[in-house]
Amino acid sequence: MPTRLTLDALIVLDAIARRGSFAGAAEDLHRVPSAITYAVHKLEQELALQLFDRSGHRARLTADGEQLLAAGRELLHAADGVDALARRLAGGWEAELALLLGRLLPPESLLPLLAAFYREAPGTRLWLIEERGAGVREGDGRADLVIGTSGPPAPAWATRPFGTVDFVFACAPGHPLATIVEPLPPAVWCTHRQVMVSDGAPAATWRACGAVAFGELLGVPTYPAQLAALRAGLGVGFVPRPWFEAARDAGGLVAKAVTEPPPAVTLHLAWRRGPAGRALQWFLHALEACPLPALRPA
Repeated sequence: MPTRLTLDALIVLDAIARRGSFAGAAEDLHRVPSAITYAVHKLEQELALQLFDRSGHRARLTADGEQLLAAGRELLHAADGVDALARRLAGGWEAELALLLGRLLPPESLLPLLAAFYREAPGTRLWLIEERGAGVREGDGRADLVIGTSGPPAPAWATRPFGTVDFVFACAPGHPLATIVEPLPPAVWCTHRQVMVSDGAPAATWRACGAVAFGELLGVPTYPAQLAALRAGLGVGFVPRPWFEAARDAGGLVAKAVTEPPPAVTLHLAWRRGPAGRALQWFLHALEACPLPALRPA
């Protein structure tokens, strides 16, 4: 029957290699030196390999021993991960948590929250998912927590208001509207090309003033694409305030007051009904106590 290399044998080899002696390994592992010597001798016999060069004062791995330990350390690391996972699960922490971020919020707004979470639960794997449309249903089957959805709730999800997002009318500094006295009425800004995200929240307001139905329009798939188009002077448009503020440091945009801005959009948190693990509970509590930047109270 082939010899199976045990985790304990790998632990012994690793300790000897780190300490440079059998006695040092015995001290680290809280064993008597004779037990370490016996374990190595038995392993070398079973594998028919010489793992240590004993000709000097230090216990040095042979070339075969180095290759074996290099592969074995990957197994030891994996075993440590399994132990840590078991401890997290026993403590009520999820092994993984998928977060879907509503498209009206930039990913940068979530970074301080993630940093705070990792300080408390460094072992839980987090997956960030982009919302592809308005509505909690986009997260079905993919997300455990939806942060900042603007769409209708799905029956399988519990929801609560999270905050509101208003919109900033923006254009490039060189655009003709950049120097017009504020506030701008629809009759002025609707005569210029509108840059909008294809299914973004302001669309209904633009249709109401005739911009979408009759004016020149550039539709783009994402808010970063909208910001890039506005900076390039391709038009004007309403940008969710969190995206505008996140892009402020990059420059290239001017905010203008308008007489009839789009209505603010109420965002919600949404999570699957049923028992919640500690990671999900942590996020729900943290988001209630300290909303994301540029978000107004609901």
